[in-house]
Amino acid sequence: MKTVDTFNFSGKKALVRVDFNVPLNDKHEITDDTRLKAVIPTVNKILKDGGSAILMSHLGRPKGGYEEKYSLKHLLPYLNQTFNTTVKFATDCIGADAEKLSADLKAGEILLLENLRFYKEEEKGDEVFAQKLSKLGNVYVNDAFGTAHRAHASTAIIAKFFNDRICGYVMQAELDNANKILEKADKPFTAIMGGAKISDKILIIERLLDKVDNLIIGGGMSYTFAKALGGNIGTSLLEADKVELAKSLIEKAKSKGVNLILPIDTVVADKFDNNASTQIAPNRNIPDGWMGLDIGPESQRSFSEVIDNSKTLLWNGPMGVFEMPSFEKGTVAVAKAVVNATKKGGFSLIGGGDSAAAINNLGFGDDVSYVSTGGGALLEYMEGKVLPGVAALQ
Repeated sequence: MKTVDTFNFSGKKALVRVDFNVPLNDKHEITDDTRLKAVIPTVNKILKDGGSAILMSHLGRPKGGYEEKYSLKHLLPYLNQTFNTTVKFATDCIGADAEKLSADLKAGEILLLENLRFYKEEEKGDEVFAQKLSKLGNVYVNDAFGTAHRAHASTAIIAKFFNDRICGYVMQAELDNANKILEKADKPFTAIMGGAKISDKILIIERLLDKVDNLIIGGGMSYTFAKALGGNIGTSLLEADKVELAKSLIEKAKSKGVNLILPIDTVVADKFDNNASTQIAPNRNIPDGWMGLDIGPESQRSFSEVIDNSKTLLWNGPMGVFEMPSFEKGTVAVAKAVVNATKKGGFSLIGGGDSAAAINNLGFGDDVSYVSTGGGALLEYMEGKVLPGVAALQ
């Protein structure tokens, strides 16, 4: 696989698939710039070599056709400031205007194309659409690991129209760090799995049971495990059809000698509301009419102790409804424990999505080894699946 470091972009027009799918508030202001910051080194290398960069991305889930709130023009002030230049903007990602702007682009200049998903053909992986995009550059760079698990026009199909298909720094770092966790993890290796549903994490949990020493389960999915152990979980989140699966995962962990750590206690509330009445209850004895929304203080202590003694850590998913201040303590405690273990020389990979948001919002992004921008792509890669966006570069 060709990488950015091994390629000279002098005189080249690099068509770069980036992941600018960032959250915007109702004033179209960026509320988390993690993905934007991640791609800066790749663009800077292209420009420094004497090339120009044509950036293409999706934003949000438009229904088909132009939608003001999903226009990439909202990112221009940020990009202008970041690259200390005036980034040019094409009001369409294909067609005459985009072709003229890219043809006129000089070395050291940047062009941003309008949202790819204003065309249904993007997600359909349409070859004609991919070919139209390919006319805009003479080398292709994919630096959008977060979309690499999709066989979309701009992430996989387009590569066949280029001789030079190059892996960007973000893509390379994501693959290197995931491989380090999967193939070269120092022991003890602890995986921390949170989030709402077991169904989202079945495959990765099963694969990790062959690799980890400790598996910590928190978040909404822990109540299905509690139910599987015969507990009373009140009105907590339950995947009733996954109770038998949870039982089998508990048995698998036991048979493989993996230390499966479930919450001891839980913060319960009488309704799903930041201002609800709360109390602490044993995780397997939640009173009727109450729901678990965070791990309790005993669980925080037991989780933190295991994390503190780990050399390798993979964290994916929060410990509770951390968006509500009343139920963020468990996620904060785990984040602090991961930071402490990293400071002691451990390697920590934060697996995208909500965990990445939590680490960054707490200001700990620089205190862990690597924060993935991948989300679903990282999970699929770790499950052992072939990612179309990666395969297309090989």
